[in-house]
Amino acid sequence: MYAHELITTVIPPVRASDTIQKVIDRMAEFRVNHLPIVDNKQYIGLISDQDLLEAQDNSLPASVLSLSLYSPFVFEEQHIYDVIRMFFEQKLSVVPVLDLNKNYKGVISINAIIEHLATITSAKDPGGIIVLEVDNRNNSLSHIAQIVESDNAQILSSFVQSFPDSTRLEITLKLNRTEISSIIASFLRYDYHVKATFNDTKSDDGTSDRYDQLMNYLDI
Repeated sequence: MYAHELITTVIPPVRASDTIQKVIDRMAEFRVNHLPIVDNKQYIGLISDQDLLEAQDNSLPASVLSLSLYSPFVFEEQHIYDVIRMFFEQKLSVVPVLDLNKNYKGVISINAIIEHLATITSAKDPGGIIVLEVDNRNNSLSHIAQIVESDNAQILSSFVQSFPDSTRLEITLKLNRTEISSIIASFLRYDYHVKATFNDTKSDDGTSDRYDQLMNYLDI
């Protein structure tokens, strides 16, 4: 996915001639901490709520403010991972998007990124989650997929997390079903370290059985 696919025009930019009070009101209206300054489609910079704290007179134009950020933006054809990195590194609530001629196209909001992440990680879909811990020399995603698929299940999404000064990796799998006990057993049979599981409808640690026993006792 490219940056231009997540652009929103709901959050309008401000102009350098707009008053500081208008910028404050606009941020409050759209619940953001940053707004792009644009004049004649040319992106000037990104104003933050921290910049507004220095204002002595809110009736003055925004152009009198010193911008603390160095005009962060992404091009419309950049990958969405570049956008996510920009959000993370600069701690932004919106990221401006420009075309190759540096004309302003719109912004991507943090809410749009969260919705996109929920989609690509299948977080919105029901299904079990398995966290494997493996050595990076034995990291075979094809073998892991084969184990899952041999049990008539599918991997909806997966991601790998590495750790500093370690050869171990965590592989998180989101599957297309919630009954995953047989898949867990298969991983254990192949000597995989199953670090954690979630949403397994058959893994209740005996709580249901103990509850039934208590109810039977109370009925006596």
